[in-house]
Amino acid sequence: MPYALNLLYVVLILLALPWLVWQAIRRGKYRQGFAEKFLGRVPRRDPLDRRPCLWLHAVSVGEVNLLATLIRHLGQRHPDWQCVISTTTMTGIELARKKYPNLPVFYCPLDFSWAVRGAMRRVRPNVLLLAELELWPNLVRAAREQGARVAIVNGRLSEHSFRGYRRIRPLVKRLLARIDLVAVQDETYAARFRQLGARPETVHVTGSLKYDGAQTDRNNPATERLRQLAGFAPDDVVFLAGSTQEPEEDLALATFQELRTRWPQLRLVLVPRHPDRFAAVARMLDGSGVAWQRRTALGVQGSGFGVQGSATPNSQLPTPNSRPPTRVLLVDTVGELGAWWGTAQIALVGGSLGNRGGQNMIEPAAYGAAVAFGPNTWNFRDIVTAMLDRQAAVVVRNGDELTAFVRRVLGDPAWAADLGRRARALVAEQLGATERTLGLLDPLVEQVLSSAGKRAA
Repeated sequence: MPYALNLLYVVLILLALPWLVWQAIRRGKYRQGFAEKFLGRVPRRDPLDRRPCLWLHAVSVGEVNLLATLIRHLGQRHPDWQCVISTTTMTGIELARKKYPNLPVFYCPLDFSWAVRGAMRRVRPNVLLLAELELWPNLVRAAREQGARVAIVNGRLSEHSFRGYRRIRPLVKRLLARIDLVAVQDETYAARFRQLGARPETVHVTGSLKYDGAQTDRNNPATERLRQLAGFAPDDVVFLAGSTQEPEEDLALATFQELRTRWPQLRLVLVPRHPDRFAAVARMLDGSGVAWQRRTALGVQGSGFGVQGSATPNSQLPTPNSRPPTRVLLVDTVGELGAWWGTAQIALVGGSLGNRGGQNMIEPAAYGAAVAFGPNTWNFRDIVTAMLDRQAAVVVRNGDELTAFVRRVLGDPAWAADLGRRARALVAEQLGATERTLGLLDPLVEQVLSSAGKRAA
């Protein structure tokens, strides 16, 4: 089986090679971490280090952020455990190194048998922990051969993925039989895992870790710093379009342009999902004729919007009666969106008017923003259902509906406040997934240590 998979992966890589080369040349992707990806030469753990080790795998930026609360609680609860983090994307590894500077961070090896086995020998984990759903057969097999347990946390299985896996159910069933713990977000996902062949005793509903990781205090230090950097005045109304893809930035800008004259306190913040789109959004803003600013051009200390490409000093921070010419901000950095949401009274959650299936709408909800998203939110169907059932968010299907939503928020503050309060209350009710997940991980680690002790004896 491993050799057949190796051959399949080689064929797929050869077929995709022209595209991979083009992406590497044009966007700088896939250039880093060759030895880690193809040879499994990840950082070697000290052979004398006998601490329990958890290898946490997070595919990209979203999963890296997702694990923050779990990692923090692990450090508090088990300071003697070692955590190492792998990720797949360049943006994911950049964020992980920034977010977890004291932990080993590396590219996860590709699912070639020699690469994953080499990585397992170097890391020697007691538990391989996969965030949400990363079922790589050789990686899971190598972990079990190393004597590690394998766990899925915050597991989710969309209807689309479920249909795909069901076509190869015999293979998936053998893979899921090797998984020791499947901690999923809700009962729908649990039923799908069981139908695909996961052992019933391994499947547990813990809730979503994304709720636990949400910040609720708008005055937290990170948000307050960004608010000062942007120079937002107390009566400003910030309309933030976050994790956006094309054409969501255009739609948000059109809404802003239509409403800005009647509501001069309106501010627009655009946060594209992928860094490789920063330049395209900048060109769009250049062509619009609006005065705008890059986040990277703001000073380190408090400074407000100024002329494009510059920043105004602290003494020129905007006031209700003295507003800077720039009212649009492009956030061209990675890893700050969670704090930027805290500045927003109006939130458009991106990836939902395009074809990505939506992005995390919990963060703006937790701050009590008036939240809107498009109709394409299949990646977060359970969260969307809960928010709509509670009248804690609004679905907008096009640019006209987005403009109507923002106009209503601006014209009816009481309605907007009620929308935000319901969203915030929903998040508060869902807290606790981290503790439930840790309660399942603890005995799993103890089982590994106990088995290792018996073998050594």
